[in-house]
Amino acid sequence: MYPEIALASASPRRRELLQQIAVPFSLVQVDVDESLHDGESPVAYVSRLARAKAQAGADQIHFALPVLGADTIVVVDQHILGKPADEADFSRMMQLLSGRCHQVLTAVALIGRHNSASCCVTTDVSFRQLTAADIAAYWQTGEPRDKAGGYGIQGQGGRFVSHISGSYSAVVGLPLCETDLLLRNWQEQA
Repeated sequence: MYPEIALASASPRRRELLQQIAVPFSLVQVDVDESLHDGESPVAYVSRLARAKAQAGADQIHFALPVLGADTIVVVDQHILGKPADEADFSRMMQLLSGRCHQVLTAVALIGRHNSASCCVTTDVSFRQLTAADIAAYWQTGEPRDKAGGYGIQGQGGRFVSHISGSYSAVVGLPLCETDLLLRNWQEQA
């Protein structure tokens, strides 16, 4: 049903999501500069990173397969929250998210030798009010260290989420509905 692809991501969550919808894939390791450009909007930033990862993967395997790249960011008040640098940075992020709604943006890019396709999905996520004890205990789990915005909705961080409007799988790291459509359209055009 799906074309075989290469996944340009080290995320175990993205691998699990592709397996969930039975996409045949191999992995390609890429390293791209994730610096935010001056004046770059969150949508432009996350979309650029997804395309850069897919392009780096395509270059690495010489376009032997279509390459899927993805990136996920957390945005509050138009400020991008990356992976926490340390416990203090994590605590600052959780205080910003506490009792509020924020956006999770996941961009997906699919690049082949002669064509490309991409999309960006925005999901609104609301957190309940967090206590200092909630924040400290969550840091001690180790889960927040490699997560955009400092939390994983699919893990223990899910207990903080009071409401979601949009794609749950996009918050995890790959919007399944949109990825399915990208891959189906790709297959039809091949």
